[in-house]
Amino acid sequence: MTFMILTGLFVGALLGFVLQRGRWCLTGGFRDMYIAKDNRMFYALLLAITVQSVMVYALIAAGKVQFTAGTFSLVAIISGAFVFGIGIILAGGCATGTWYRAGEGLIGSWAALGFYMLTAAMMKTGVLAGITTSVSSVGVVNNSMAETLHVNTWILIAVLVLVVSVVLINYARRPKVKIPQLKPKKSGLAHILFEKRWSPFVTAVLVGLIAAIAWPVSEATGRMFGLGVTVPTANILQFAVTGDNQFLNWGMFLVLGLFIGSFIAAKASGEFRWRVPNAKTMVTSSAGGVLMGIGASLAGGCSIGNGLVMTAMMTWQGWIALVFMILGVWVASYFVFVRPTKQRAA
Repeated sequence: MTFMILTGLFVGALLGFVLQRGRWCLTGGFRDMYIAKDNRMFYALLLAITVQSVMVYALIAAGKVQFTAGTFSLVAIISGAFVFGIGIILAGGCATGTWYRAGEGLIGSWAALGFYMLTAAMMKTGVLAGITTSVSSVGVVNNSMAETLHVNTWILIAVLVLVVSVVLINYARRPKVKIPQLKPKKSGLAHILFEKRWSPFVTAVLVGLIAAIAWPVSEATGRMFGLGVTVPTANILQFAVTGDNQFLNWGMFLVLGLFIGSFIAAKASGEFRWRVPNAKTMVTSSAGGVLMGIGASLAGGCSIGNGLVMTAMMTWQGWIALVFMILGVWVASYFVFVRPTKQRAA
C-alpha cells in the first residue's frame, strides 16, 4: 500500500508539474488545428505517443510489462470519443488539463472536474452503468492493430517513428516566429523550471517518458495499465462514498498527485491565483464535465487513456478514439467560437 501511494503520488506530481509548466492541454491543441490551422500541439502529441510506444514495447519484449489489447466496441468508441471532444471544449480543458488547471486555482475547472468525476462514477458503477454496458456490447471486435493486419507490432511502431520523424523535420524547417520574452527574473535551474517558456516538443518527450515509466510502476501494484484519468477520477468519489477498498488503486493516487504537482508548479512560477468565472461560464464548464464523464466512460478512456496511451499500444481503440475526439472538438469549436464570430461580423 505504501509503495502504491508514494509512487502514484510521485508519478502524478511529476506529470502535473510537466503539464502545467509546458501548458500542455490537448483541448487547445485540437481546437487550434481547426481555428488557427496550427498543428503544433498535435505533432507534439504524436511525439509523446511515439516515445511511449517505443519504450513500453521494449519493456514488454524484456518481460517487464504485460499488455493484452483485448476487444473494443466500435459504437462505444466512436460515440464516446465524439461526445468527449465536445465536452472538453465546453469544460475548457481535457481530462488532465482540467486537473492541472484546477491546481492553478481556476474555479471553472473545479466545477468541470466535479461533474466529470460524478458522471464518470455514475457511468461506471452508478445508475447509468447499464448504458455503458449496453453500448459497449455493440459491435465488439479485436482491438489489436497488429493482429488484424497480420504484422509484427514493431513494424507499426517503425512506421509511426518514420511518419513522426518526417512531420517534425518538415515542421522544424518552417520559418520561426519570434515570441517576445520578458527579461528573466530568475537564473539557472530556477529560470528553466519556473520561468522559461517550455517547448511543446520538449514537454511531449517528458510526457512520453513519464507515460512509459507509469506502466511498470503501476503493474507492480497489480494495476495492469499505464497512465489513466477517467476511471481513477471516478474511483475517488466511489471510494469516498462507499469506503470500499476495491476503488483504492495506483491510478487514484496518480490523479491526486497530478493536482499536487500542478499546484506546486503554478505557485513556484507565480501563475497560481483564484479565478472565479461568471455564472454562464460555470454552467458551461459543468455541462462540459458531464459530457466528459459520459464520453470517456463509453469510449473506455479520455484524451490520455485513449489519445496518448492506447494509441501508443497500437490499438484500434486508441487511434479511432483520437480521430473522433478531434472531430468532436472541431464541431464544438464551430458552434462555440466560429459561428458567434461570424454572426457578430454580419
